[in-house]
Amino acid sequence: MSPAGCSHVNGYKVDNWKQNLRVIYQCFVWSGTAETRRRKVRQSDAGWTELAKSCVCHMCGAHLNRLHSCLYCVFFGCFTKKHIHEHAKNKRHNLAIDLLYGGIYCFVCQDYIYDKDMEQIAKEEQRKAWKLQGIGEKYTTWEPTKRELELLRHNPKRRKITTNCTIGLRGLINLGNTCFMNCIVQALTHTPLLRDFFLSDRHKCEMQSNSCLVCEMSQLFQEFYSGHRSPHIPFRLLHLVWTHARHLAGYEQQDAHEFLIAALDVLHRHCKGDTIRDDNGKKANNPNHCNCIIDQIFTGGLQSDVTCQVCHGVSTTIDPFWDISLDLPGSSTPFWPLSPGGDGSTVNGESHLSGSTTLTDCLRRFTRPEHLGSSAKIKCGGCHSYQESTKQLTMKKLPIVACFHLKRFEHSAKLRRKITTYVSFPLELDMTPFMASSKESRMNGQYQQTVDVINNDNKYSLFAVVNHQGTLESGHYTSFIRQHKDQWFKCDDAIITKASIKDVLDSEGYLLFYHKQFLEYE
Repeated sequence: MSPAGCSHVNGYKVDNWKQNLRVIYQCFVWSGTAETRRRKVRQSDAGWTELAKSCVCHMCGAHLNRLHSCLYCVFFGCFTKKHIHEHAKNKRHNLAIDLLYGGIYCFVCQDYIYDKDMEQIAKEEQRKAWKLQGIGEKYTTWEPTKRELELLRHNPKRRKITTNCTIGLRGLINLGNTCFMNCIVQALTHTPLLRDFFLSDRHKCEMQSNSCLVCEMSQLFQEFYSGHRSPHIPFRLLHLVWTHARHLAGYEQQDAHEFLIAALDVLHRHCKGDTIRDDNGKKANNPNHCNCIIDQIFTGGLQSDVTCQVCHGVSTTIDPFWDISLDLPGSSTPFWPLSPGGDGSTVNGESHLSGSTTLTDCLRRFTRPEHLGSSAKIKCGGCHSYQESTKQLTMKKLPIVACFHLKRFEHSAKLRRKITTYVSFPLELDMTPFMASSKESRMNGQYQQTVDVINNDNKYSLFAVVNHQGTLESGHYTSFIRQHKDQWFKCDDAIITKASIKDVLDSEGYLLFYHKQFLEYE
């Protein structure tokens, strides 16, 4: 085909060619499988009203072999066996459409062709088909604006990202017991979707004063990915945190988990101008009903089912969460028995040594049914009286980034201490067993592994770990972050050093950050 495009398309563009092409895309291309296409209404070139018998090759009867449809008449033919080629030669119908991918083939040019008008119709009908199937758009096409093209022409130099690239790695100066802040900043700046958001300049600030934490985070991302190697001094970030989260103000050592939640809360409030609404103005598809970047990435839905022990009626509520706090063995809270992996088995990629505890164990305990007892009776809507009940937590909706908080600091009237129990955690985590949809497969907290295919939508990869060394009174926070696949670095304030996967997995673990391996487009 010549660079100017296919000249034979012009012969097709007569009369109602747009409507005819739309019908073909609607009925034959974007209608799903071959089985569903067979049941579609077939239409002919004589007013597009006659019914064709079936959407199969009219010469051999097959529905495979790269089936194509003639654009001039109702004829389906195999591309592989060249039945569509014979039809094109005999009838001089030079254009046909691939029923699997929607591409237009010209038999004169002997190639698939591109035409802007036809491509627009194909995209419009594809979006309509996705909407009818209830799956929304699978992706958003992007085309550079004139301004962006101009910028690219004036800035031809490109920064290449290689496997050994250290762009994004930068130490942070400790401003006086601010290691708790530094390790969270390292985790956030290496969260892939958050990085993409800030580096693409997506934030639209609506705050009047110069006190927007999102603007400061945007500047922080620019500093991290500028290529500078010298440690950054996050004094302005610290000042804004003190301003908007006054309980964290001062130079005392603070809890990294508490800082994470406070930072996400302030970012969420300052991101209001970035909220995205769909065409119908519907609320976002997360329990916070907000589509700011923080809720898109970090918000999940926690389902609580309270079951009456008398009538077995179930009361269900769904609450948003940014993290999951998990009890550990060794705390004053009785820990539910460890997993059946004491025999050396492997569950969720975690090796179970005798007497060891895993992240999966903690999640099993978190999602087990809990008897509330006679001292915590609830008023049952079915019985209309106060009854004993059981409560069970499960994941209704998983966030893109799942943060697990291992509750290592115990504060009570009698006790203040740090729990040093070792908890092994995997590089890859499957959350399917802890979903509300898997509840029927869980009996008394013991998840029964089924033979069903593992749901890839619920699989996560570890990308950051925050650790605490020392005691409750005197300690220090560090973090491990994943730069590239299987490339890990330890961040200790201003010092960045290479780390092995073993270093990461052998660490104590306080905050564990996992990222979804597969993302749904909404």
